[in-house]
Amino acid sequence: MTGTTEPALTVSDTTVLEAALRRDRFVVVAALVMVMTLAWIWIVLGAGTGTSAVAMTQMAGMPDMDMMMERAVWTPGSAGLIFAMWWVMMVAMMLPGAAPMLLLFARANRSQKARHRPYVPTGFFAAGYLGAWGGFSALAAGLQWGLEQLDLLGPMMTATNYWLGGAILLAAGLWQLTPIKGVCLRHCRSPLSFLAQQWRPGRFGAFRMGLEHGAYCLGCCWFLMGLLFFGGIMNLFWIAGLAGFILLEKTIPMGHWFGRIAGVCFAVWGVLMLTGAAGGE
Repeated sequence: MTGTTEPALTVSDTTVLEAALRRDRFVVVAALVMVMTLAWIWIVLGAGTGTSAVAMTQMAGMPDMDMMMERAVWTPGSAGLIFAMWWVMMVAMMLPGAAPMLLLFARANRSQKARHRPYVPTGFFAAGYLGAWGGFSALAAGLQWGLEQLDLLGPMMTATNYWLGGAILLAAGLWQLTPIKGVCLRHCRSPLSFLAQQWRPGRFGAFRMGLEHGAYCLGCCWFLMGLLFFGGIMNLFWIAGLAGFILLEKTIPMGHWFGRIAGVCFAVWGVLMLTGAAGGE
């Protein structure tokens, strides 16, 4: 009985593979930078709201701005615009933290099929990831509509009620300390482990993997995104601050402890707000 052996990689083969990996990395990085840049530009320009985010951020610090501005009228078109605003915001905020996973996924695809273009399934993976956040964006837009109908969210897209603001902070802080948050964060912080356990071949498999990874990131960060209702949905300081916080929580060595400490701070802040609201009645 004769057996077959795989031919060993020659120096030439290794050089070609290294060149392919560098090219694939460049394609993925360039695509990520382009998408994130366009997303941030659209947000800064106001995401179609008619007022730039810079102006919204400046007006947020002015007293009685909610009383001076008219509340937007919700129509199917405006609802679609608000959904798009949320989704593009999620793209801008979440793609930086997902970049290590996407680069590792592209490398794994190149290793499996040397002649395959790994940035194609990587695109499907990214589409699945962003699809999960698209579902969240639809829910966030619906919640924004509901809060506005109850007069709990002003024209400046910030909470107008101290009880609501305190509850959002407290809920976000407590979620940072829950076991579910910990499990989701571990998956987000361990891209190699996720790929080893959840690998599926083909483009549909890549899309499904992206959807699953997006679900873990959603479980990790959805309450943090809720803080936008407190600080201002179009407030650049809050958007950039939360994006930076999420990136650090997912990437730095002690990110899980960083998230827990922040959770305690959010919870204490929320309790103080609720206490102040109760004392003011």
